[in-house]
Amino acid sequence: MKDLSIKELKQLVGELRSDVIFNVSKTGGHLGSGLGVLELTVALHYVFNTPQDKILWDVGHQTYPHKILTGRRDKMSTLRQTNGLSGFTKRSESEYDCFGTGHSSTTISAGLGMAVGRDLKGRKNNVVAVIGDGAMTAGQAYEAMNNAGYLDSDMIVILNDNKQVSLPTASLDGPIPPVGALSSALSRLQSNRPLRELREVAKGVTEQIGGSLHEWDAKVDEYARGMISGSGSTLFEELGFYYIGPVDGHNVDELVAILKEVKSTKTTGPVLIHVVTEKGRGYPYAERAADKYHGVTKFDPATGKQFKGTATTKTQSYTTYFAEALVAEAEVDKDIVGIHAAMGGGTGMNIFLRRFPTRCFDVGIAEQHAVTFAAGLACEGLKPFCAIYSSFMQRAYDQVVHDVDIQKLPVRFAMDRAGLVGADGPTHSGSFDVTFMACLPNMVVMAPSDEAELFHMVATAAAIDDRPSCFRYPRGNGVGVQLPPGNKGIPLEVGRGRILKEGQRVALLGYGTAVQSCLAAASLIEQHGLRVTVADARFCKPLDHALIRSLAKSHEALITVEEGSIGGFGSHVAHFLALDGLLDGNLKWRPMVLPDRYIEHGSPADQIAWAGLTPSHVAATVFNILGQKGEALDIVS
Repeated sequence: MKDLSIKELKQLVGELRSDVIFNVSKTGGHLGSGLGVLELTVALHYVFNTPQDKILWDVGHQTYPHKILTGRRDKMSTLRQTNGLSGFTKRSESEYDCFGTGHSSTTISAGLGMAVGRDLKGRKNNVVAVIGDGAMTAGQAYEAMNNAGYLDSDMIVILNDNKQVSLPTASLDGPIPPVGALSSALSRLQSNRPLRELREVAKGVTEQIGGSLHEWDAKVDEYARGMISGSGSTLFEELGFYYIGPVDGHNVDELVAILKEVKSTKTTGPVLIHVVTEKGRGYPYAERAADKYHGVTKFDPATGKQFKGTATTKTQSYTTYFAEALVAEAEVDKDIVGIHAAMGGGTGMNIFLRRFPTRCFDVGIAEQHAVTFAAGLACEGLKPFCAIYSSFMQRAYDQVVHDVDIQKLPVRFAMDRAGLVGADGPTHSGSFDVTFMACLPNMVVMAPSDEAELFHMVATAAAIDDRPSCFRYPRGNGVGVQLPPGNKGIPLEVGRGRILKEGQRVALLGYGTAVQSCLAAASLIEQHGLRVTVADARFCKPLDHALIRSLAKSHEALITVEEGSIGGFGSHVAHFLALDGLLDGNLKWRPMVLPDRYIEHGSPADQIAWAGLTPSHVAATVFNILGQKGEALDIVS
């Protein structure tokens, strides 16, 4: 790339666009975001000397062009597939991926750490953090900029402004305008750009840029514009950044010229380049419908038509069932409100928004704020349902503890994408929510075994008004059970499980959708002449002590099964068994949980097999605990 002319770089952009469209059409994945940064990606790799110079990509879903340019073109057909390329940046995948991502708003912090580390080591490389306007709605981005302005280490932040402050998952009626004051501020930066001369800064940047660069002086003046406050500076400059922009993110000439000048200017401190791009650029279908082409299934490049695949079930997703259950509750309770963090489509909250537009709140990519905002709503007598992916709930844990649980405020947490999530891999797997929620003293923790149970648990959460509660449910579709009349669930007795199948010798106690694996395992075991008991715990906290005690006393062995990490449901059961003296006799107890490692991206079937949680694994565990090794081997083979 270094030997290409600007004209040839533009040709490369076109070839790269075709490559991205072709590859994603075969694998599915994120499309619009990568198409929006083609010119920027080419310019960055042309100007900077990676991997010595560090380029960090926030979230990482826009890095397919980056992967193609850094030696992975021949592997793009494996994108997001079992044993294939990750859909995000990943340090173990390439030396060009200097920081792993998946969640948003981390790269300025990491980039600043790298810049300071470089300075302490006496190195001279550049550090560039690319972050979108959506990711700029999260507090960590501003925490990092505030610290960067203070530390004053040389680093470049590129703000990729594509008017997507809220993720483009759209409403049922089309795309939703970006949320938040930041969107308005960035719009003003683009539309009201008064020309102003570069101000001298303490480090003498103006003098250093001068000299032989007379032609560049005019170009710098052209781009040194911004939203001028009363003090004559931009928000970013107030935080200690030298601001350049807005810049056309699809003009290769200007991107290369600006990046070269910023790179060659020494001791500038932190610089922010405001680049304006269009999501889906160059592919008409993605340009016209950024929401539908943000993340895509396999599709026909010529027509843009996405292939939904042949459905093996007539059921809907758990996400949709949650939304329908919440709408049904809100129809009869005006105090119910919904909150999500820029994931209206992903959480199903856009269905709720369509029915109750004044009772649904998109707070941007700001999970911490979402939780404390919900706590404030609860203080005023409302009934907030905070819908956040399990893995994203990790970002707001202090708020869950400090602002909700300690104060015993009745906030309801709906945790989507619980358990393994397939192609998105470990950054998005909901492995830890049971563990970190069930250790909180005031939290009610539950999980449905099927879609009908989800309706009942939404109703249960709505009825719990004296403490916080949460429930988890997986990615994917329901199992096909009958739904409650009118989609209106019936509140469950808190802390009460149920027996689904009576048997002898061994009891399988499942939590959440792992109950389905227990039922399937019981059918396998029955083919070998043994009928086992299957129970649905429903609640991890409070546990159904009577049910567990009964199972422990009437069976030789008790096996707990869950799609969650060590320290979750099984640990709570073991704690009770020990304190109740139920482990002092002949009872054999075995926990089946996710292994103590991160499960890599792959098909859901492959991931469950890697985790050792298939029905065959459960059945083999039963025979192993009974000493029937032959049957165990027969089952797993």
